[in-house]
Amino acid sequence: MESLGKDLLKKIKNATLGGATAHGVFSPPYRPLFTYEEILKKNPKFAAVNIVLYLRDDEWFFPLIVRTENERDRHSGQISLPGGKREDDDLNFAETALRETSEEIGLGKPFVRIIREMSPIYIPPSNFYVHAFISYGRKNPEFLLQETEAVEVIEFPVSSFLKLPDSPELMVLDAAGGKEVPVINFNGHIIWGATAMILSEFSQLLKKM
Repeated sequence: MESLGKDLLKKIKNATLGGATAHGVFSPPYRPLFTYEEILKKNPKFAAVNIVLYLRDDEWFFPLIVRTENERDRHSGQISLPGGKREDDDLNFAETALRETSEEIGLGKPFVRIIREMSPIYIPPSNFYVHAFISYGRKNPEFLLQETEAVEVIEFPVSSFLKLPDSPELMVLDAAGGKEVPVINFNGHIIWGATAMILSEFSQLLKKM
């Protein structure tokens, strides 16, 4: 299984990214498109998120978190990847992704290795420009949640993304202002917005390997 793991990581590292085209499959239809120059003019906040791959019982998974309810957080209660705002002390966005992974779900930086960066994505409602990474963690991890940030970990099987449809399910969500948006429905867990868009690129990357 170790040799298979190394082969998978190598394939992921060398696979082609889908970028805005892949993001667009799960983009809410009302979400505007901006050029990089237009995004920078909005003086966005910068953040990073992390898809942490790991083996459990000889199957590949990665964790998603259910965010803690917080009236000051526009993404409160939603399902997301581990991650958060870049701090001044972070050397780069990869460092942000690793630090936030350690803080939010207890997977320490010594045990997580970055494989590659994915395409960044702009989130208009919160004015965040997010850098997404894929990394590799130790087998059978134990999660320790930062209760102010996360209330639950969802262990998502990577194999599910080989079956992710190119025409996503649509659902009317209160969190989306009562609008119909594309969603990933995993055992009743509803993933939408920027997280679904990032995972759409991840899915297309896996399918191209």
